[in-house]
Amino acid sequence: MSDHEWIKEFPGAVTVCDDKGVILEMNDRAARMFDEQGGMGLLGTNLLNCHPGPARDKLERIMEARQTNVYTIEKNGKWKFIYQSPWYVDGAYRGFVELVMEIPQDMPHFIRTGS
Repeated sequence: MSDHEWIKEFPGAVTVCDDKGVILEMNDRAARMFDEQGGMGLLGTNLLNCHPGPARDKLERIMEARQTNVYTIEKNGKWKFIYQSPWYVDGAYRGFVELVMEIPQDMPHFIRTGS
C-alpha cells in the first residue's frame, strides 16, 4: 500500500492545493462533492475560481495569512464540519488542505477531565 492509498475511500472529502490555490489532490468523496463543478477534472485548476465573491475573498485572506478556518454548515438537511488549514513540508508552507465531513445532528459530546 502506498503512503496515501488510505485517503482515496476515506468518508470525508479531502482536497489539497498548493500555495497559489491550484488543486493538487482530491479523494473520491471530494470529487463527488464537487461533481457539478467538474469532479476530478478540477485537478490542476485554481480552487479560488470555485468560490464566489465573499467566500473567495475570505479564502484568499486565510491562505495569505496561513490561518486555519474551522466551521460547520447545514446544506440540504445535512450538517457538515469544514476544516481548512495550511500544510507544510519541513517547515515550508506548501498550500492548504480542506477536510469536509458530515456530522450527525445528534452527535454525542463528551467532556473529559484529567490526564
